[in-house]
Amino acid sequence: MKIFIHKFSVLSLGLLCLLVIFVPASDETKPKNILLITIDTLRADRLSCYDSRHVPTPHIDRLAADGAVFKRAFAHNPLTLPSHTNILLGTTPLQHGVSDNVDFIVKKEQLSLAEFLKEKGFATAAVIGATPLDSRFGLDQGFDLYDDSFTEPGSPKFTEGERKAEEVAAIAQKWLAARDDPWFLWMHIFDPHYSYEPPEPFLSRYKNRPYDGEVAYVDSVLGDFFNFMKKAGLYDSTLIIFTADHGESLGEHEEQTHGILAYNSTLWIPLIIHCPGLKPLEIEQNVCHADIFPTVCGILGINPPSFLEGASLLPALRGKKLKDRTIYFESLEPHYRMDWAPLKGIILKNDKFIDSPVPELYDLGKDFNETANLASQINLSPFKNLLTKHMEKYSSHRAEEGARANLDRATLERLRSLGYVKNPAINRKKEYGPEDDVKSLLPLHNRIVAAYRLWEKGQIDKGIEMLEKLIKEDDRIDVAYSHLAKLYREKGLINDAITVLQNGQKNHPYSYEILSLHSKILIETGRYNESIQLLESKKLLQMGQDPLLWNHLGVALMNTGKTEKAVQAFEKALEIDPEYADVAYNLGSIYLARFLQTKSSDARKQAEQYLDKTLRLDSRHANGYNSRGVLFFQDGKIRQAVTNWEQAVKYDPKLFKTFYYLGVAYYNLGDMVKAAEDLMHYKDAAYSRLSPQEKERLDHLLELVKDGKRDYPHQNYSRSDRD
Repeated sequence: MKIFIHKFSVLSLGLLCLLVIFVPASDETKPKNILLITIDTLRADRLSCYDSRHVPTPHIDRLAADGAVFKRAFAHNPLTLPSHTNILLGTTPLQHGVSDNVDFIVKKEQLSLAEFLKEKGFATAAVIGATPLDSRFGLDQGFDLYDDSFTEPGSPKFTEGERKAEEVAAIAQKWLAARDDPWFLWMHIFDPHYSYEPPEPFLSRYKNRPYDGEVAYVDSVLGDFFNFMKKAGLYDSTLIIFTADHGESLGEHEEQTHGILAYNSTLWIPLIIHCPGLKPLEIEQNVCHADIFPTVCGILGINPPSFLEGASLLPALRGKKLKDRTIYFESLEPHYRMDWAPLKGIILKNDKFIDSPVPELYDLGKDFNETANLASQINLSPFKNLLTKHMEKYSSHRAEEGARANLDRATLERLRSLGYVKNPAINRKKEYGPEDDVKSLLPLHNRIVAAYRLWEKGQIDKGIEMLEKLIKEDDRIDVAYSHLAKLYREKGLINDAITVLQNGQKNHPYSYEILSLHSKILIETGRYNESIQLLESKKLLQMGQDPLLWNHLGVALMNTGKTEKAVQAFEKALEIDPEYADVAYNLGSIYLARFLQTKSSDARKQAEQYLDKTLRLDSRHANGYNSRGVLFFQDGKIRQAVTNWEQAVKYDPKLFKTFYYLGVAYYNLGDMVKAAEDLMHYKDAAYSRLSPQEKERLDHLLELVKDGKRDYPHQNYSRSDRD
């Protein structure tokens, strides 16, 4: 069993000093199983059981009618990974140190709810809806099954890095169907996270309100899942905890989505607990995500771990009043990503205090939507002191160290597809003023997002104009430069894109986003020496963390003939991410070229190993098949070469030179029909770009094929280039 040791000082904090009280559960309230359902980005006010008039949610409402509805439940973070870490660890980032979606991981020594229940004899499973909860972030510990297999490469853009609610439910249902023992199941449903694209018929029903359409879709899926549980006899014997990780601003307080501000539009979340033997009721007291772990312990009659920050809600479930306590919250992703001022705060009774360069205080009893900031009318020192004491009580060295994530290239690309960018090397300021407050900088961020969405709608010129104007007015946000460069590249204005990135690096020398895009564009345009100079001059933290940059450097070195240094760069990339198929291919290509030049058996062995690895990692890697076909052809294994080349053009029909290779191979095998077919395909696609000598050779071979003459010499191939 994991031992979680804390060295907290004993503080007399009045209302802050809350002891987690263990109240044994009676037999009639002890469920056999536990189901945790977390809906990503779900506002409480979109459920009709929370008095919503936006969306009818009859299936979630029926769950609410069978259980307890907590009307004032709060998240500690407006982000997916931190919020789920809070839920599963029963602590906040003050202890576990996970403060955003990209830069942190859950350390193995921390005890999760899944591990705790597994030790008590529960089978454990999690079915995950999207990349922010990928197992690489550490929340998989304690689960017998942690299904985070998302869509394969080549899937439609909107599904990249995520899967729909019905797929999550189907996997969960399959796992439950095989269970006889007590179980703990966590279902994470990513809908209704942006972008809002509900399936039919919800897309048509909510044409102008796609977010609401996704909520309705999730309700429908859960209705089917609850029906399955009832038919299987599981519903009445299961503790069901339904919540969201955070909400969605939808334009409130000028925030379009979430992750920047910390108003109730993103921190207020639904919390419904269905427990066998307990009467349905509504509870108005303040509760939070950290309460879920101790509540499970209370309902099961198990002593909770001593380090939990929350309180068991079992007394409230029995109709009793909970003690008032502070609820800590934070929004630090803008701080870690863009060096904006940190934002932290507390909720106590009806008071909500937000500590930032422009502080805020709200009376949630009268102003739950936070429209009237009372900070200028009230002495804030008591609230600042309460926040400081709370942080001192629960903070640990883990938060100070920061459980930094070391992510592979595939995870980074999926996170980018969902709108998250890794940029941990910000040069932190020592002091922050009002100009650094998130409220001051949010309008700039919104203009960047608006420009990017113009591009998505095909209005590139308007997007360019908006970003150019923004950078002239204020150059504090690095992604303005990278987005403008992307728009220039889309228009074919490569020199303008490079100039913008050069200017961006002068103002943001630690920006990963700018560095990565700059090196990529230089390589795309054949400016390999410039790319080498750029990457070798940057000693950023990311060079030790991101295999993508090492691959960029390796490609540039390889194309300038510096193969030994290229091998070192590629090996470094594979060291960081052993499953990076493109890097394995690049190494295979280098050793293949050496083998073709020197006939070295060692080079041949290395080439085969790396090319085989490429195809193990990515069974659809066209260039990997192409190069392996060359290797087989050199060995005289023509049929094996053909098999590989056929796979290559299957996965990438634009590998035109491979059709030439196939034509030669079929000619050597005596299959003149196939030889003619592939050679003509190559001629139709590439003839105008061939040199006179290449045209003459191709025409001569076609004549031999036509005449059925097999006197064409066996050919060697030195590269797998595209024509």
